Amino acid sequence: MQKIIITESQKKILSNHANNEKPNESCAILFGKVEGQKTTVSEIFLTKNIDESPTNFTISNEQLIKCYKIADEKKIEVVGIFHSHPNFVAYPSETDRKFMYSNPVVWIIYSGISDEFRAFVLEQDVLEIDIET
Repeated sequence: MQKIIITESQKKILSNHANNEKPNESCAILFGKVEGQKTTVSEIFLTKNIDESPTNFTISNEQLIKCYKIADEKKIEVVGIFHSHPNFVAYPSETDRKFMYSNPVVWIIYSGISDEFRAFVLEQDVLEIDIET
């Protein structure tokens, strides 16, 4: 069973980012390492949702290039994508599912209505994985 390890302080950074971006979705890139079935988050790169939408998010190419450059310099991997659902449950939307195909990392979704984090990967279907702190 796959799992992702993210600290309580990292979750607080992400939930604060989500709350600051309301009513729009927030987004971030997660850095760290993958060891077998375990993904560990070591750093968070907060990004701007250029869609400025409560139901979609897009990270600009400039931010993505900067993010991958930082990962390369620090010798760490991009291990996940975070975004919030300000007015919905923490479950991948149809749009999320489409983008999970082209971004096969762990996706962490934060629900603004339940204050809950959930993590998913796409294999044959979307699978929920455990979050450990």
